[in-house]
Amino acid sequence: MDKIRFLMIGVGGMGREHIRRILQLPEAEIAALADPSTAALDGAKADFPELEKAGVYTDYKDALAKEKLDAAVIVSPHRMHYEQGMDCLTAGLHVLMEKPFVDGAANAEAIISHAAASGKHLAVAYQRHLLGPYMYMKQCVSDGRLGRIQFVSAYQAQSWLVDQRGTWRQSLALSCGGQLNDSGSHLLDAVLWITGLRPLQVSAVIDTRQTEVDIDSAVTIQFEGGAIGSFHVVGSASIKWQEDLSIHGDQGSLLFRNGRLYEALDGEQEVREVPPERWPESSNPNHDFVELLLGRREIASAPAESGLYIAKVTEAAMISSAGKGILTPVSIE
Repeated sequence: MDKIRFLMIGVGGMGREHIRRILQLPEAEIAALADPSTAALDGAKADFPELEKAGVYTDYKDALAKEKLDAAVIVSPHRMHYEQGMDCLTAGLHVLMEKPFVDGAANAEAIISHAAASGKHLAVAYQRHLLGPYMYMKQCVSDGRLGRIQFVSAYQAQSWLVDQRGTWRQSLALSCGGQLNDSGSHLLDAVLWITGLRPLQVSAVIDTRQTEVDIDSAVTIQFEGGAIGSFHVVGSASIKWQEDLSIHGDQGSLLFRNGRLYEALDGEQEVREVPPERWPESSNPNHDFVELLLGRREIASAPAESGLYIAKVTEAAMISSAGKGILTPVSIE
């Protein structure tokens, strides 16, 4: 193929970020835009003059029927991901899905099976797999420089309750869940990916703060091998953003503090900052996906299974919270 021809499903704020990245890739082009909002479509065309010739559709199914396409990027409300993804795979397209993948573990397993049967790639846009500090932490753990992982503490806070009030993200019918399912899924995914730990049981306390969806969550995970994980996802905070991640092994520790990284490895007891020039070079899910479709890499940095694992952990947390913090088993198979 001369260029990979993309269909963009959803051209709001995050959709336009995907558009911006794809337009920077000489091997790719955006052939069509799909969004039920004509205002969003007009806004995308105005923001990106390069899309002058791209087809415009209020129903993505019309784009699938009329356009010559190779791949789709799905950036719609979460509840829609499953149907849209299945339709795109059936139409012969590779699919890059925004987090948190699809609604529930059963749908995640079904769409993964459909992608495999279709012979098409299916990936999730968990960008931390491609960001320098997280890749550095992943490599340290993989190299055994922390020894045996014993404890993980992860914390994320933002003014999600206020900032997303009145949007589809706080509508259970469209979002499938709140802050834990949304930004919080990045935190869960980062820990599972970096450490390679496999969850056994989950205990959670969740507060909706008088909304339809989870806002504040305290989640404890027991992992195979004895490690413990503590996750705090705060959507009712007054601050714009804070993310902290601590990984402690019996031979070392890694501390990520909202963009700054510290380490004490190979039995050291004093931490030191790891400057950005020592981090691997960052990339983004769109570039990674194009490299995958061109055969330059064998699997996506965040394959669909990443979304499945998060769906299973999140479901277990919801069940536990409904049972007032009871331990809920997780099966990551």
